[in-house]
Amino acid sequence: MSGDGLIADTRPITGEGHERLKALMNRGTELLGCEYAILGGAMSWVSERNLVAAISDAGGFGVIACGAMGPELLDTEIAETKLRTDKPFGVNLITMHPQLSELIDVCAKHEVGHVVLAGGLPPGRAIDRIKESGAKLIAFAPALSLAKKLMRSNVDALVIEGMEAGGHIGPVSTSVLAQEILPHVSKDIPVFIAGGIGRGEAIAAYLEMGAVGVQLGTRFVCAYESIAHANFKKAFIRASARDAILSVQIDARLPVIPVRALKNNETERFAAKQREVADLLDKGGLEMAEAQLQIEHYWAGALRRAVIDGDIESGSVMAGQSVGMVKREEPVAAIIQELVEEAAAALGSRG
Repeated sequence: MSGDGLIADTRPITGEGHERLKALMNRGTELLGCEYAILGGAMSWVSERNLVAAISDAGGFGVIACGAMGPELLDTEIAETKLRTDKPFGVNLITMHPQLSELIDVCAKHEVGHVVLAGGLPPGRAIDRIKESGAKLIAFAPALSLAKKLMRSNVDALVIEGMEAGGHIGPVSTSVLAQEILPHVSKDIPVFIAGGIGRGEAIAAYLEMGAVGVQLGTRFVCAYESIAHANFKKAFIRASARDAILSVQIDARLPVIPVRALKNNETERFAAKQREVADLLDKGGLEMAEAQLQIEHYWAGALRRAVIDGDIESGSVMAGQSVGMVKREEPVAAIIQELVEEAAAALGSRG
């Protein structure tokens, strides 16, 4: 059902624009094994079995957000997702996770076809082990130098994500990153663009620049199939782009990656948490690596309070700037079809 009570029409639409869209996405869809090269962004607590399966079933490519999960939880999540869809899906792993090696083993055990690595250059033999399992490896590249380094490491595809995205982000906008990186690498490796994408016209533009597909998270939060709490979804529907703001780094020594979320009381609580961790560093009670893990675990807990418990005041309501384009709760299939129709119409109008 769509937001106005009508059944969503998910039948494929033909025409010049759709043929061009299919051609521009071809490298992406061949890599992913899906109908549309639209990756679901890995959002902790949100990108779980139900939403991931729904995105894949609708022709996109769902991605499980492993986040802070341990191996046992990830094992269950993959198995449960397989029960809900027979379409391809991926698993997003964080490179700084202390059990990354064991998580890779879990993915290999389930013969996961695609692993997405986020959070910088992976340690040790992580890339080789993922590739040896038979999985395609997709990695985030926040700069051209890192993109080239990852290409030399034999990754299969890249994601370029700009600061308009929700959650942990880098300092450069999507449009600038796309201009800096795409012309130099897009002929040699498939590239997906992420961050601030809310409509199909933007998808069309990035495809014409050389991308093979896109990644969206924020647009899927208010899908019917998303388990996010009703309060969390209402916050998204009420918000404008300007409400999705960046967290502030209190101490330059702390390796705090900025987080984009809707402004609430949590903004101040995070500043206090940083001061607490910085004080422990001063007193020698913490190593830097442990300090970073404390910050990451803090975010995981704050996000859970908002997504699962519905506490949108003291929890973290992570959202990208495209949140202003989320207007209602609707099925995943309707969201994907709308994006596809908009992209095809934009491409068709340009001849």
